[in-house]
Amino acid sequence: MLGRLAFLGALWALTAMAQTAGPATWQNDLAPIARTDWNYDFAAHLLERAGFGGTPEEIQALVKFTPAQAIARLVRFEGTDTSQLPSFEHSGVHDPGLEPFPPTRPAVTDMAKEKGEALGIKVKPTGNRRLQPVVNEFFYWLRASVLETNRVSYWWANRMLTSPRPLQEKMALFWHGHFASNEAKVRDYRKLLGQLELFQKQGTGNFRDLTVGVAQDPAMLSFLDAGVNVKGASNENFAREIMEIFTMGVGHYTETDIREAARAFTGWNYVDLKFVVNKDQHDDGEKTFLGHTGRLDGVDVIDIIMQQPATADYIAGKIYRYFVRQELSPELQTKLGAVLRQNHYEITPLLETIFLSRDFYSPASVGTQIKSPVQLAVSTYRKLGQKNIPGVPDFNQATAALGQQLFSPPTVAGWAGGQSWITPGLLLERGNLARDILFPDISFLPPDRYTGGGEVRRVAERIRQGMDITTATMDDTKTGDRAESNKNADRDEDFNTRYGSFRGSQMAIQRVKPIPRDTAQINLSGMVLDQHFANTTQVVDYLVHRFMTVPPSDEARQKLIAFLNKDLGTTDIAVAQTYLEGPLRLVLHLIMSQPEYQLD
Repeated sequence: MLGRLAFLGALWALTAMAQTAGPATWQNDLAPIARTDWNYDFAAHLLERAGFGGTPEEIQALVKFTPAQAIARLVRFEGTDTSQLPSFEHSGVHDPGLEPFPPTRPAVTDMAKEKGEALGIKVKPTGNRRLQPVVNEFFYWLRASVLETNRVSYWWANRMLTSPRPLQEKMALFWHGHFASNEAKVRDYRKLLGQLELFQKQGTGNFRDLTVGVAQDPAMLSFLDAGVNVKGASNENFAREIMEIFTMGVGHYTETDIREAARAFTGWNYVDLKFVVNKDQHDDGEKTFLGHTGRLDGVDVIDIIMQQPATADYIAGKIYRYFVRQELSPELQTKLGAVLRQNHYEITPLLETIFLSRDFYSPASVGTQIKSPVQLAVSTYRKLGQKNIPGVPDFNQATAALGQQLFSPPTVAGWAGGQSWITPGLLLERGNLARDILFPDISFLPPDRYTGGGEVRRVAERIRQGMDITTATMDDTKTGDRAESNKNADRDEDFNTRYGSFRGSQMAIQRVKPIPRDTAQINLSGMVLDQHFANTTQVVDYLVHRFMTVPPSDEARQKLIAFLNKDLGTTDIAVAQTYLEGPLRLVLHLIMSQPEYQLD
């Protein structure tokens, strides 16, 4: 029996070295692959790109279908049910009166002085620091929104990990980088959650409808300054970005088109979480946009944009680069754009064309894409067989250290992606992520509980030492008579900003639900022993095949085997089975630190 099991292990090792892509002649060929072409490696590649990777069991299950059936399950969600996935559980942190949230602390205190109330908080009639409760509430919401946004990130990451519709979440991630907005500008987790749910619901639907939805979405309206785009003083931010980044790309419109489009979008705004058109702020006059003249509004502008040949080519090309590879010939981009136009901007047929194509499985496409930080983290957890995203290491901190934090794209253009994901320093950080997953940091401090910057911590520590608010918040650079003068003035002021920042953070921590801080439940020894491997060579080949799309060089493979041999003190797995776990984690850390592990 053992001889047969050893033979099966050796067979697995040979499979690990098998061809992982089709012939080179498939490059740029959109013809669908045949049933006879379909194999384990192709299914693994499809799950990597159309989702977040898969375990050997998930890949084998996909191989049983025809290519068309497998892709229909991924793209059209056939035979999949997401009813068991939980909705986001709000902490209940949004207070009545917070809307419309003022842009700055001075704006909120000016409002309080003028109206005697702001953010739903009345100004104290007498006493010291009469505006302090208002200032506290202002900083409370800033901090609470950040913390709740981090919880939304965890909720979304768990959907990426566990959803039977991984493409739904992968497309939402694409649109999150395409129609980019961030918490730092929007400052309302509810709006960002609503935008994410729009991407999840319509991400594989109709691009025209999705664009209208985004244009009327409170998160985007807030992010691109809809409130100041009014008749007679139009703001061009959204009008410019919708053409330059969201639909057509540079070079297909004029500055006049931007100005006219901005006029068409005047009056588009939001009240709390609801889209509104303020008719008195909308310019209803005649406009000329991309050769069309009339009393155009925002929807008219979007419909005209969809009529432009450049739009379908641009969007199809961007989707292709996201799922396939960066290099895209003009001829192939035109063919892909034609698929999108012919299907009236329905995205699903385009995705099916891409995922079924020979080009998708060609050597130019397989193992040539650098995983984004989010893709890297989620796919690692999937291949480890995890059922949830652990709280240690912190998912948001870890991906941010690698250059991508959900709900924090750096600009309206999203993340650059591609080779920007990798530098020598970032490659080291990617290895550190693997280490923190396999060997959790015992000095870990939950960032959602230890909040605020150095200033907030300094105030907190001084108050713990028994100082009064004035002394605890005093600027250390002010000394002597000047410091005493400032103390006296501070006791008579309407509010103390430093204390407001401290107290607001304190209030937020009390109300925002904590992120569970479990660690990954990893059992590599059980994973390996279940395969009944006889020796370390088979084990290393199994781990390489399970975790890597692009195998390491033969030299690197031999070093991995030699490392495991040395750490186990034997090549015989049966001899070492009682102390396998630690050495297996060490060798897996080495595998995950390889440059090839960053590719899919």
